[in-house]
Amino acid sequence: MNDLKTVTETYSKYINSIPKAREFFNRPLTYTEKILFSHLSEPLESIPNRTKSFCSIKPDRVAMQDATAQMALLQFIKFWNENHSCSNNSPL
Repeated sequence: MNDLKTVTETYSKYINSIPKAREFFNRPLTYTEKILFSHLSEPLESIPNRTKSFCSIKPDRVAMQDATAQMALLQFIKFWNENHSCSNNSPL
């Protein structure tokens, strides 16, 4: 695996999504909004409302603090693999 290629693709996606996000929201964005917008799995149709809207995201990495989080992630992977026959649809 080429780490430079992975890093370049990740950050180019981030950089390319920021102008679209600024145009969509028509205001300056917080750092959190920039990160979330760059990880959307599908474009937003309207501005999300807190506690009323859902957005699908595809994170490129996760941070786990303890063994419980690691077990939860392993269970998720196992569930995903059992319920999706196509390996190229795997979220990880």
